Amino acid sequence: MRLELVTVGTELLLGFTHDTNAADIAQALAAVGGIIDRRATVGDDHAQIHDAVSQALERTRFVVVTGGLGPTRDDVTKRAVAELFGAPLELDEAYLETLRERFARFGRGPMPPSNRSQAEVPRGATVLPNPRGTAPGLWLEGTPGVAVLLPGVPHEMRGLLAEQVVPRVRARIAEDGGAARVTLSRALRTSGIGESALADLLTEVEPRLPPITLAYLPQLAGVDLRLTAWRLPPAEAGLALERAAEALRAALGRHLYGEGDTALAAVVLDLLRARGYQLALAESCTGGLVGAAITSVPGASATFLGGIVSYADVSKVRDLGVDAALIERHGAVSQEVALAMADGAAKRFGVAAAAAVTGIAGPGGGTSEKPIGTVCLAARVGPLRRTVRRWLPGDRLFVRERSVQAVLDLVRRLLLEEADTEGGSG
Repeated sequence: MRLELVTVGTELLLGFTHDTNAADIAQALAAVGGIIDRRATVGDDHAQIHDAVSQALERTRFVVVTGGLGPTRDDVTKRAVAELFGAPLELDEAYLETLRERFARFGRGPMPPSNRSQAEVPRGATVLPNPRGTAPGLWLEGTPGVAVLLPGVPHEMRGLLAEQVVPRVRARIAEDGGAARVTLSRALRTSGIGESALADLLTEVEPRLPPITLAYLPQLAGVDLRLTAWRLPPAEAGLALERAAEALRAALGRHLYGEGDTALAAVVLDLLRARGYQLALAESCTGGLVGAAITSVPGASATFLGGIVSYADVSKVRDLGVDAALIERHGAVSQEVALAMADGAAKRFGVAAAAAVTGIAGPGGGTSEKPIGTVCLAARVGPLRRTVRRWLPGDRLFVRERSVQAVLDLVRRLLLEEADTEGGSG
């Protein structure tokens, strides 16, 4: 099935909102055999929506539209598309009652009059129930083709996509009698190696990957490798992806930390748990961001005891026991001080695993010897202690976020090294 996507919202055109809906729809439909020919984004304008949907239907006769189904004056998608199908809006009394019950159930008082418009449905359209919001999805089918209208709120859209749209698309492909050919992707996540070095590392492996294609996607945590199987039978696509992933895993070694949407912090916590360690942190330039990354993982409290944000030098001395003479001699941003901070955190929390980060995030404070973006990291795991100095050029936010990933990766690698040492000696 070939189709097009149209996302509606002036906020998308202005750049105030990222269009995650189009990506979610494309991935979900490609996985069941939908082929996305084109994507378009238009503002909350009747004429723009009418033209974009009309052109999409002329090309593919199937279009998915998100946004513009709310109760306010700028929500005009439904009316614009209904006109294309010659389907006047009619009040759906059953859905109107559903809306009233929803407002009463959540204690919001009487339903505002503006929400009544959300119960107006193009004649002949199928209402796709939306238990997560007030705007239902709509499936219109007629002479122009098929138009699926979904709300723009991402979590509402994703629910309707999974529960209402994907099953219908899958069934439609089966009814058409065509053998399903899907486009599937898998991501391998790496850290501690740049894009160019990664490409050099995979020079001999990459030519052996077809029919799978490989894309390099730099992220804050490292470089993701996206493997894609294009328009293959489902079983064949899955097998080809696994074979390609296996070849890459062997080549990547410890640069690989996970797959899919695996978070580096979750990997570190799993390794700590497996080794029987609890972790403490000492943060300077990151200001608690490392701790925030770790505590975003459910169950982190079993392994992560806490941390100290020692932003000022006086805090490094008072709260972590760093020798003031060490700071005077090497500077607060130094490997020596970073290691002393990690040692101080380990002692303060009574743990055998600790990490520290100190750096110059900018926009001021850099020198020729220590330019903005200079970051010193340290970690200790059992008997192992390690400190490194990195240069992470970029703005303040970039330096801080990259520092988080760098220190987590240092802990990960030290845990793996300790496991290897114990295994070799045993």
